[in-house]
Amino acid sequence: MSKILIVEDEVIIRTALRKLLERSKYQVNEATSVKEATSKYQLADYNLIISDLRLPGAPGTDLIKLSGDVPVLIMTSYASLRSAVDSMRMGAMDYIAKPFDHDEMVAAVKRIIGKANAAKMPQPAAGKRRTTGASIDGMIGTSAVMRELYNKLRKVAPTQATVLIHGETGTGKELAARAIHNLSPRADQPIISVNCAAIPETLIESELFGHEKGAFTGAANTREGLVAAADKGTLFLDEIGELPLEAQARLLRVIQEGEVRPIGAIESRKVDVRLVAATHRNLLTLSREGKFREDLYYRLNVLQLTLPPLRERGKDILAIAEALIEKFCVQMDVPIKVLSPEAIQAITTYNWPGNVRELENAMQRAVIFCDEGNEIPHDVLDIGMELVNTADIERSTSPYPTAAPAPSRPAVSKPSSDPAEDLSLEDYFQHFVLEHQESMSETELARKLGISRKCLWERRQKLGIERKKTLSSAK
Repeated sequence: MSKILIVEDEVIIRTALRKLLERSKYQVNEATSVKEATSKYQLADYNLIISDLRLPGAPGTDLIKLSGDVPVLIMTSYASLRSAVDSMRMGAMDYIAKPFDHDEMVAAVKRIIGKANAAKMPQPAAGKRRTTGASIDGMIGTSAVMRELYNKLRKVAPTQATVLIHGETGTGKELAARAIHNLSPRADQPIISVNCAAIPETLIESELFGHEKGAFTGAANTREGLVAAADKGTLFLDEIGELPLEAQARLLRVIQEGEVRPIGAIESRKVDVRLVAATHRNLLTLSREGKFREDLYYRLNVLQLTLPPLRERGKDILAIAEALIEKFCVQMDVPIKVLSPEAIQAITTYNWPGNVRELENAMQRAVIFCDEGNEIPHDVLDIGMELVNTADIERSTSPYPTAAPAPSRPAVSKPSSDPAEDLSLEDYFQHFVLEHQESMSETELARKLGISRKCLWERRQKLGIERKKTLSSAK
């Protein structure tokens, strides 16, 4: 059983967190300060230390050095978010903003302990050690899931095997395909990228496989297809699940026989093409529904890679956002801007249904609309508005489970002013909002809770706590 030490001076949060972790089968001890934690316990005996950033006496970040190899998860509020980000750069494993729900905390704890346990596993001898975890050109991120992906890309790239890349829309499937090509022996040959969903169904076969002059109405000249153009190189077929069945049959011949026959041609042409395909759909399910050839699926599914959604990449979100901001500032010839603490909290707690593509759009908007100073405020991000229904669409098509939408809850009756000791974190949030919403504006409520107004609104929706209209209009 993994052991966790909680260092938190607020009794309600500390008690609720202890009970949550104990229900999740962790052994838990508590302390109210760094001094109590170090004098009462041996920090090296724990698998994880969860500490508030601001504590009586020394700050929680002091535990990073004192704990040695034991990972530290920092809890922070709105006012100290910038310091929390700095603490990660000091060596904290991660941070989580308060208030947080049960699923967020349990997932973070499980991820951090799992990562720490994996790091303790025996490593190969020095002479046999591979270069692992280092980032790949064009791809940003040092999270555990990305380091694992980098390792797989390096193993897959030198082979000639067909690769099938899975991942939600906007996760960077084309970047992964280009990384495979650039790390392969074919790197000095062309990589031809084709978005199968962007070409009309009536033209896709002609575009891919070419045609002879007069093969159909409008074929005024002989045209080489994109498959032939990728000869000796790599052919990347994005959104291959959208490929029509007739084109699938022709593609199967390319894979099986290594040859392509243009539309209207009598003879086939030999081609040497490394095929990389990508999709956000479940091809096996499509094949069972008769919408995708089963034999083609098994030809494609030789080596399979899965790209993690942005919401599972932890601190990578901030690193990617900062890189994008720098890129857009350079493009627009403006001084390099930085994210405000509120903006950092917004982007690191948002679910990003549109993944890196949505983040890129948000950062471009932020640079454009940030009028004063070099700090980007959270209200110019405008996140969550572009892809309102995308998450629901992707849950219905993705082969990988994603978090289901939270069920609606009935309105919570107003609790007494003296909260019980065994309140959960969600109950604490409900208690505070219902107790103070008649005397505070939404901005004041959010500030006291240490969250953004947007986060406050989202949690109201999740927990079924209606906003007082009379108060909002009065304010």
